[in-house]
Amino acid sequence: MNIVVFGAGGRAGRQAVAEAYRRGHRVTAVVRNPAGHSDLTDVRVVAGNVTDSASIEHAAVGHDAAVSAAADLSVPPHEFFTASSRALTTGLANAGVQRLVVVGLASVMPGASGVPLMDEPGHPNEFRSFSLGHAAGLDELRRGALDWAYVAPAGHFDPDEGARTGRYRIAEHGDLASRISYADLAVALIDEIEAPRHHRAAVSVREA
Repeated sequence: MNIVVFGAGGRAGRQAVAEAYRRGHRVTAVVRNPAGHSDLTDVRVVAGNVTDSASIEHAAVGHDAAVSAAADLSVPPHEFFTASSRALTTGLANAGVQRLVVVGLASVMPGASGVPLMDEPGHPNEFRSFSLGHAAGLDELRRGALDWAYVAPAGHFDPDEGARTGRYRIAEHGDLASRISYADLAVALIDEIEAPRHHRAAVSVREA
């Protein structure tokens, strides 16, 4: 398949690029500044802006599916994630790409009580604005017509990034005690492209 990865310069994006390439797919890695990512080898690297639908369309034409692992901490989270979701919905549709898999965030997923994990007692609040931004971006995806899957870790990423085991499991709810490595999150992302199981749905994954 031809897979385009937006936000390919970050930790999750790099792992998605590596996983797709490992499986024999043709990968286009989209970053803001290709000159700063000479270490992205064996794949096509192009400049793009995930908040601009025309830029997305230009990068995505001729691809079968897309992954978005993009984030920009220099922009208010609500502004960035809503703009990127709207741009992805429009730009990918214009490019003829119907499948999008998004790197999600644990705190917007339901916790054991059924409410979002970020609203449960004891959840740390220092990144609440980032969580609310992610939630707003997810709402924008729901408003569009694209076929998407929002794949979030059930809790934290492994603090040392962790090794690739090639395994993961679907979690019933978010749990801050759970872990998954970036590499195994990437396995889940590419699985959702090769054999889609979740359509216009958000899902949590954790280590197996």
